[in-house]
Amino acid sequence: MRFVAIFDDSTEMSEVRDRLESDHLRYLEEHHAEIPMAGGLRNEPGGSYVGGLWVFEVANRARAVELIEGDPYFIACPRTYRLLAWGKALPHLQAQM
Repeated sequence: MRFVAIFDDSTEMSEVRDRLESDHLRYLEEHHAEIPMAGGLRNEPGGSYVGGLWVFEVANRARAVELIEGDPYFIACPRTYRLLAWGKALPHLQAQM
């Protein structure tokens, strides 16, 4: 099943990002099979982060929540997120980055 999480950063997240970025990136690397795409969101290129977006390939919604809440960023500073089921258009074509 595919899900998308859209995270909203709080004011505390800037410090958390600075302190835990390497742990967060290692976590994403470890779970790449279930989180094939992830990254920070900004209002403009080069601007400050305002949130993040993850794309999941997981067995169910509960697993997506488990992955979100196991992330070092979330453990240090729980941030609000929306978790949405996602049905990719043109499923016969692979997404390109």
